[in-house]
Amino acid sequence: MLLNKQQQKFYKNKLELLREQAQRTIDSVNLSAKPVVLDQNSVGRLSRMDAMQGQAMAQASERRQIQLIKCIDQALLRLVNGSYGLCFECSEAIPAARLEIDLTAEYCIGCAALRE
Repeated sequence: MLLNKQQQKFYKNKLELLREQAQRTIDSVNLSAKPVVLDQNSVGRLSRMDAMQGQAMAQASERRQIQLIKCIDQALLRLVNGSYGLCFECSEAIPAARLEIDLTAEYCIGCAALRE
């Protein structure tokens, strides 16, 4: 799918906005992922377990957001080199509707289904 200048700008803006949102999520999650105090005199055992569970969920969220940022950066590179919107497998155009759902899509629907 050869994108015209307007389409390139549209997808670039959407990708950059998505990247900013992911970075803001990481920044806010970092506050929740701080180490849990082990002193049971200041925090009860169940409260500490809840805090540890919250910390684990925050860390998992951070990992997902970091992976998303990597995918966005790769999509931005593809946009620059002219391969954005082309399937990695068959080199056919990825439909715009699929890109609307997943701006970082690397495979067309057919090839993605075969990979699953």
